[in-house]
Amino acid sequence: MGQRRGTILVTGGAGYIGSHVVRQLGEAGERVVVLDNLSTGHREAVLHGELVVGDTGDAALVRRLLAEHGVEALMHFAAHTVVPESVEKPLKYYGNNTCATRTLLECCAEAGVRHVIFSSTAAVYGIPEGGVAAEDTPTAPINPYGTSKLMSEWMLRDLAAAGGPRYVALRYFNVAGADPQGRLGQATPEATHLIKVACEVAVGRRERIFIYGTDYPTPDGTGVRDYIHVEDLAAAHLRALDYLRGGGPSTVLNVGYGRGYSVREVLAAVERAAGRSIPAEPAPRRPGDPPSLIARAGRIREVLGWAPRLDDLDTIVRHALAWEERLAAAGGRFPG
Repeated sequence: MGQRRGTILVTGGAGYIGSHVVRQLGEAGERVVVLDNLSTGHREAVLHGELVVGDTGDAALVRRLLAEHGVEALMHFAAHTVVPESVEKPLKYYGNNTCATRTLLECCAEAGVRHVIFSSTAAVYGIPEGGVAAEDTPTAPINPYGTSKLMSEWMLRDLAAAGGPRYVALRYFNVAGADPQGRLGQATPEATHLIKVACEVAVGRRERIFIYGTDYPTPDGTGVRDYIHVEDLAAAHLRALDYLRGGGPSTVLNVGYGRGYSVREVLAAVERAAGRSIPAEPAPRRPGDPPSLIARAGRIREVLGWAPRLDDLDTIVRHALAWEERLAAAGGRFPG
């Protein structure tokens, strides 16, 4: 603990989740350098540290950044994340999410980076029994996105066992919401996340929303997910960094609230927040979508001392809607 704290390299730090983490790191006084190719991220979203535009799979660039900045820890967010697209274009996902991660980890191991915090996903569980997943639930992804992330977890595990950096892999459930102060939010074009899309309909940027699957074995026939506020998720990364700096062993943790909401329940929350109805049409199920996916989320509280502050669907939706109103007022451009 007496070592001088080094710089944190944040890959994908101009994206939705990464930018919230970078902001919280900056506010905590950490030194940050962001590596992002801006394919889905936004330069204006990087509110702290230095932004370097480039690819995580560019070994020469990564080696230079690690050496120049004295990087102590890697927070790795850079990834393709659209489940249906991963089914259509699996090699795109293995190329970016798995192969580029392998290159990144090789560079980190060579440079003596001590800590890695990895952005993983509940998609590694596939369709867990009863729709609820704990960290020891068998991993059985049903789409290339989930598989690409699980392969990265395996690389981290094996590299740590061989003397590489210790790591925390955070398996996110469904991330939603925006910075409560309106500085940051999800600005990905053609986004597929339910709450964002519903809020886009509410502010007039889309005509309607499609409910993909109304015949699931769930209470109202629509898919059930565990939605977590992006601010709470970002705070878990700072907790994970403190944990590793304190000597904590490598671990895998779910990040969710442990409670699920159906598509119809989410749409009702958006209608409450917007004060208007949301046109919704039933549509066939999408490939790669499980009926229900809810976290067993006690372990992260015990291991990291993480305590969510925004565990409320209406709060998540209210912040997401406020962000969409800002985006709409800016003509869809990131409001800098």
